[in-house]
Amino acid sequence: MQRGILVVLAVVLASAAAIAQSSKAATYITDEEIKAVNATPGVDRTIRVVDIGNENFAVGVIHRGATGAARGAAPAAGGGAGRGAAGGGAAAAGGARGAAPAAEPCGEQASTPPAGATAGGIAHDSQTEGYIIISGGGTLVTGGRIVNGRKSAPDAAVTRELNGPSCSGQIVGDDVVKRVVKTGDIIIIPARVPHGWIDITDHVDYLSLRPSDHVLQAGYVHPAIKK
Repeated sequence: MQRGILVVLAVVLASAAAIAQSSKAATYITDEEIKAVNATPGVDRTIRVVDIGNENFAVGVIHRGATGAARGAAPAAGGGAGRGAAGGGAAAAGGARGAAPAAEPCGEQASTPPAGATAGGIAHDSQTEGYIIISGGGTLVTGGRIVNGRKSAPDAAVTRELNGPSCSGQIVGDDVVKRVVKTGDIIIIPARVPHGWIDITDHVDYLSLRPSDHVLQAGYVHPAIKK
């Protein structure tokens, strides 16, 4: 009996040692790498997606110019709905094959949106985000609900999206918060909380930290820093 217990104990200890040896190593992202990715075209760029065991953890860098500065400028939504972590190549390829199907409605539908609605909002189904403002600033709109929204494309590109399935539309509600943020500020936006930007006078750059239940594909590294 005692020998059997010792054998079982040895197996447990060996398993524990194997698990310890297979645990994930720390991931380092340098200031130089962040700047290299931020210098590439686009608005919302994923830097890395790391498997941390019970979930995946993504880090991205986002650049937004002045709101209303130019026709065709990037939308003011808080995430990169519809643009893949690898730069939206899948979406572009789909466009080349033919017109994409109309996006499904989501959120509250209203023939006349309430006055004071904020355009360019987004809410992610299961993706929490943390923002660290590294340059510039503006007014971040959070809370409320999405009105006359549209779902992100229901195709294979969703698995590579920066935020996973999302709903984009106007933000309304009595609980909407509009807060001016600046360099050094940190904001945490839980999944399903609408968010967007207004009143960016020049620009805002921020790191986006995205823990999730394997929403984004682990192992991704931005091409600008991939070795």
